[in-house]
Amino acid sequence: MRTEWVSAVRALGGDGDVAADAAAELAARYAEPHRRYHDTAHVLAVLRDSAALAAELRLPPEERAVLTLAAAAHDVVYDGRPGEDERRSAEWAVSWLRRAGVSADHVSRVEELVLATLTHTAPDGDLSALALLDADLAILGADEATYDRYRAAVYAEYAPISNELWRAGRSAVLADLLARDPLYATAAARSRWEATAKANLARELASLRTP
Repeated sequence: MRTEWVSAVRALGGDGDVAADAAAELAARYAEPHRRYHDTAHVLAVLRDSAALAAELRLPPEERAVLTLAAAAHDVVYDGRPGEDERRSAEWAVSWLRRAGVSADHVSRVEELVLATLTHTAPDGDLSALALLDADLAILGADEATYDRYRAAVYAEYAPISNELWRAGRSAVLADLLARDPLYATAAARSRWEATAKANLARELASLRTP
């Protein structure tokens, strides 16, 4: 994660020393003990998968650097407060990138991509945003064992709420994801994960609806 962050900042003309300080904080935040799913492993997976999608989409180098920064920062603040977490993550990225001397246009673009994870929607032509959003959902298309570890980790992050509220809320999320046709916005992501993701989602939803 450190290498990707510093390299991306430098690619956009930013200061590598400041970027290294930001990367250290980034690593510390993703290692926070209250995280069960939105942790280091998750952000590394999003970095990997968004880079793979960017290559297939043939994004230009500067846009790939912007996408890398957004992928790294998208969950840097995670306190289990949907909406607020994404906004604060965007603010974190903006603050550090400005300190590193990254241009205002690139800073705004990173902010825009991080904020796209708030609604998990983006315009059809915004390939970088679509790549980020698809990469963020790549876990849904994992093998059954990996998916089951993911859903257990997400459940652990919501441990303070009642089981009844969890089942209702999680069922609504799963039903919404299953209703998306297609689930993934880019053809590259669909070829990788669509069929398996739909099967995993349907399997989990059925388990939640079983008394």
